[in-house]
Amino acid sequence: MATVAFHTLGCKVNHYETEAIWQLFKAENYERVDFEAKSDVYVINTCTVTNTGDKKSRQIIRRAIRKNPDAVICVTGCYAQTSPAEILAIPGVDVVVGTQDRNKMIPYIEQFKQEREPINGVGNIMKSRVYEELDVPAFTDRTRASLKIQEGCNNFCTFCIIPWARGLMRSRKPDEVIRQAQQLVDAGYKEIVLTGIHTGGYGEDMKDYNLAMLLRDLEENVVGLKRIRISSIEASQISDEVVEVLRTSKKVVRHLHIPLQSGSDTVLKRMRRKYTMEFFGERLRALKDALPGLAVTSDVIVGFPGETEEEFMETYDFIKEHQFSELHVFPYSKRTGTPAARMEDQVDEDVKNDRVHRLIALSDQLAKEYASNFENEVLEVIPEERFSEGENEDLYVGYTDNYLKVVFTGNEEMVGEIVKIKITKAGYPYNEGQFVKVMKDEEATSLSKAQ
Repeated sequence: MATVAFHTLGCKVNHYETEAIWQLFKAENYERVDFEAKSDVYVINTCTVTNTGDKKSRQIIRRAIRKNPDAVICVTGCYAQTSPAEILAIPGVDVVVGTQDRNKMIPYIEQFKQEREPINGVGNIMKSRVYEELDVPAFTDRTRASLKIQEGCNNFCTFCIIPWARGLMRSRKPDEVIRQAQQLVDAGYKEIVLTGIHTGGYGEDMKDYNLAMLLRDLEENVVGLKRIRISSIEASQISDEVVEVLRTSKKVVRHLHIPLQSGSDTVLKRMRRKYTMEFFGERLRALKDALPGLAVTSDVIVGFPGETEEEFMETYDFIKEHQFSELHVFPYSKRTGTPAARMEDQVDEDVKNDRVHRLIALSDQLAKEYASNFENEVLEVIPEERFSEGENEDLYVGYTDNYLKVVFTGNEEMVGEIVKIKITKAGYPYNEGQFVKVMKDEEATSLSKAQ
């Protein structure tokens, strides 16, 4: 039996697509082995969001070649899409497929075995106008299932290479999304995370259909689905209709990830972001009015070219004022090929690091404050796995609907189920909780909004 091993770099979408590519190999009777093992085929799913992503991708490719010089080395993903020639220049790389035509991967591998000539299967992504269907009936991770609903992005922010790696906005057909969601629920998943390259833009390329309608259709038509989480949504995509869906929904959770990137209008302009801080603040107020207790997490880039101390403080103050519940903070890093990498006034590394530390300290403080609102409350948690940091064998960890990480005494049977947990001690990065009871299906549908 032929074996295949996978290594995925980068974002959730890549992890989702690796699972989809595995389904293709599974259908051809391949056996999946660990990446550190000797395998007949290695598939490396690459990332190109930063220059470091490219470098890491190259390191992993070389590692696979060393493991088994006779194996077929197949490279896919974003770095493969933007720089196929660079990858094919690595001696030992056999097949390169970009961010589309994944279903040609196995035929290319067969062709390579016959002809022994490296194959470049990368096409022009900018010409793709149709969402490429890839089926993922189940995941290696058994608690949270991702469901990819769109591909590509039309924004062209000045720091970002992704439109060149993923192409323009393409939405998945609603009936395919519903079908796939039902398949995942039937496989035992209680929570589905809607994901994509620009998830909140779903439907922008469709006539008379949008994200709000998709959320309603998922809630009404997928039998047994308990939780819908949106992996990320831009402020500009939070329409009044989306706010209304969140207000009335029993299944969309009280957590949104809304990338801020900067809290300064002047920096946002240089980034070519599509909103002002006034607009962003207004959307946050509307959301928190619709969903009391909402957790809003965000991404922030500090030290963007030309960022002054004043501009940084605008960001700091905005985050503090609006009480985000957690931040992912990134120092700006030049991405070759983007307008921002060519801008004057690149910020000094020491200044960037200082600002990163200040924002992370604020994030930790805000995360603790947010969690403390839920001390002594009973929340619904989906246990994910044993808690590795504890000495105690019986400690498990999972997330509440509003994205609090909770550790509590539990057992293996609870994993993937919805259980009620009382938060006994709020904290960050995790809260301590006490098991109350396992939810029965009909109870869990009435979710925490009714409480």
